[in-house]
Amino acid sequence: MNLQWRDCQEWRDAGFPLSTTSNEAAKLYDAALTQYVGWYDDDNSGGIESTLDKLLQADPDFVMAHVINNGLQMIGTGKNPKHDTEFRASLDTCYKIASDDKRGISDWEKLHVKGLHYLADGYWNEACLTWERILVDYPTDMLSLKFAHDCYFYLGRKTEIRDSIARVLPVWSLKQPLYGYLMGMYSFGLCETSRFEQAEQYARKGLELNRRDSWSTHSLAHVFEMQGRIDEGLKFLESTVADWEPSNMLSCHLFWHKSLYYIEKSDHEAALSIYDKRIGQVANKTGAMLDVIDACSLLYRLSMEGINVGNRWEELCRTCLPHKDDHILVFNDVHFLMAYLGAGQKQTVNELLDSIREFLKTGQGSNHQITKEVGLAVCEALVDYNNGDYSAAVEKIWPLRCHIVNIGGSDAQRDLFAQFLIHAALKSSRQEHQILAKRLLFERKALKENSPLTDRLLQKALSM
Repeated sequence: MNLQWRDCQEWRDAGFPLSTTSNEAAKLYDAALTQYVGWYDDDNSGGIESTLDKLLQADPDFVMAHVINNGLQMIGTGKNPKHDTEFRASLDTCYKIASDDKRGISDWEKLHVKGLHYLADGYWNEACLTWERILVDYPTDMLSLKFAHDCYFYLGRKTEIRDSIARVLPVWSLKQPLYGYLMGMYSFGLCETSRFEQAEQYARKGLELNRRDSWSTHSLAHVFEMQGRIDEGLKFLESTVADWEPSNMLSCHLFWHKSLYYIEKSDHEAALSIYDKRIGQVANKTGAMLDVIDACSLLYRLSMEGINVGNRWEELCRTCLPHKDDHILVFNDVHFLMAYLGAGQKQTVNELLDSIREFLKTGQGSNHQITKEVGLAVCEALVDYNNGDYSAAVEKIWPLRCHIVNIGGSDAQRDLFAQFLIHAALKSSRQEHQILAKRLLFERKALKENSPLTDRLLQKALSM
C-alpha cells in the first residue's frame, strides 16, 4: 500500500472519526477518494474499481467503505438500485452496518449514510442538503464536497456548484491533501455562472499546483468554449494532452470538448475523426454514462449540422438499450432517445416514452419532478423533429427554454437544446417560428460574439 495514503491516526488528526481500526482500510479509503476527485485510476492501487474491492475486503464492516462504494455507483448514474438487485443488496448492507450501535459508527459517518440513502431513493436535493450539513462541521470533508459538487451539476444548480466550494475554501490550506483539486471545482462553478475571468484564474492556479489536474483542464476548456476562444482552446488541449489523457475517467469528455471546437469551425471531418478514435469506441466499450452521453451529443450535433454520420448510431443505440428503463436522470434519458431516433428504432423510441410516462405515474424524487416539468416535453419535441413536425417541436420546447437548465449538465452540454430550438424554428413552416429563430440568434450573438456556428445559422436565417 502506497505510503502517501492516510492511516487511521492521520484521519483522526485531520478531524475525521473513521470507525475502522484497519490502517489498510483507512489508506484504501483515501486512495479511492483521491482517484474519484482526480478522475484517474492509480496504477499502484490497481485503479479505482480494484481499490474499492480491496477496501471492502480490508474491513467489511467499515461503513465509509460502503458509503463511497455505493455513492460512486449512484454518481455514475449507470445503475438503478430499484432494478439492480445486487446494487440494492449492497446498499442494504451499508444501512444495516450503520444501524448497529455496537459498531461505534460516528455521527459524521451516520450523516454520510443518510445522504447516501436520500441519493439512492432519488431525493438528490435532500442528499445535497445532508452533505451541506456535514460541511458545516467538517468543511474539509472532500467526499461531501465532491458528492455535492456532482449532484448540483446533475440538478442544474449552477450557483451551488460555485458557492458550495466558496463556503469552505478559506478553511482549507495548501498543506492539506487534495487542496489543489478545489481550484478546478471552484473554477467550474465560476464558469457556469459566467464569471469567466475568475474561472480562468482558478483553473490556471489548479494547473500550476498539478498540471495533471484534469478537472482544472476541463474548466479551462469550458472558459474557451463559452468565450468563443476556439483556436486558443484547440491549442491548449493539444499542447497538454499528455497531461490530461491519462485521466481516463475524463479524457473522453475532454476529447468531446475538442470536437465542439471543430464543429464551431465547421470542420466536421475532424469532429467525426475524434468520435471514431476517442469517443465512440470508448463509450461503446466502457458503457460509462459520461462517455455515452458525449457520444450521443456529438452525433446529434453533427446531424443537426446536416452531416451524415452513417451507421455510427446503431452501435451506440445497442449501448444505450439496457438503460431504457433506468430513469436516474432525464438528462440521460434524452440522450438515449437521440441514439434510438438516430438508429431508426421506432419501437424502442415508443417503449422509452411509455416507460417515462409510467415513471411519472409511479416514481418519486428529484428526477421525477424534473421529468414531469421539463423532461418528457423535451423528449416529445425530439420525436416531433425526427418526424418532420418542426412546428410541433418548437411549440413544445420554446416555452421550456429557460427551464431546461433543470435537467442538469453544463451550459456547454445544454447548448445542444438551444441549437435544437433554432434548427427546428428555421425548418418550421410557420413564419413566426422563422422570425423566432432570428431573434434567438441575435441573442446568441450578443452573448458570444465570436461563434462561427452562430454566424452560419444567422446567415441562413437572414436569407429566408
